[in-house]
Amino acid sequence: MKHTYQYPRAALTVDCVVFGFDGGELQVLLIRRGLEPFKDKWALPGGFVRVDETLDDAARRELEEETGLREVFLEQLYTFGTVKRDPRERVVSVAYYALTKPADHTTAAATDAAEAKWFPVSAIPPLAFDHADILATALTRLRGKLTYQPIGFELLPLKFTLTQLQRLYEAVLSTDIDKRNFRKKVLSYDLLVSLKETHRDGPHRPAQLFRFDPVKYERLKKKGFLFEL
Repeated sequence: MKHTYQYPRAALTVDCVVFGFDGGELQVLLIRRGLEPFKDKWALPGGFVRVDETLDDAARRELEEETGLREVFLEQLYTFGTVKRDPRERVVSVAYYALTKPADHTTAAATDAAEAKWFPVSAIPPLAFDHADILATALTRLRGKLTYQPIGFELLPLKFTLTQLQRLYEAVLSTDIDKRNFRKKVLSYDLLVSLKETHRDGPHRPAQLFRFDPVKYERLKKKGFLFEL
């Protein structure tokens, strides 16, 4: 026996807030819409979920189709369902946030995106739909999570200095951090591997390079370890 629904159904979309770090400022990847509604306006990458795919698959597909990004850290954020958030029809959107290193990817707009471009979070243009609200929610989540989970390493090069790590935290949290206390606390967790390499940043003397040890972190987390900065 075939069953059908007697009530109208809302359409389902995914929207992705992609954060990147250029060494100085936290950035967000936006697309310029090539179609109505809001043609030529900047927006978050995203689109409608197909009936034969999961939400995660839809988010990754839309990211790749509209920006060219693949294999990035991606996590579900929140569901946005204001009744008139989309002028076309009743649309509910499941938002995600992604973390990536801009230098590792070449962005390329396609499908209904006319352009893909990185913007500093301090200079975001007016956004289509309710995407400003989605971005604000994602930024709040990122700032909160950065203080209790080492997701910030997703935004750094594989090899980094302690100065680069501190700059990342200052950029995301939008505040100055005491250098000595920050380094003391970061090193106390013993999650950074000291490398026999250095990096010169401008006229300063070469600085020690480190890498994050995700295997050790996962092992410690299973024992109840809490990362907190």
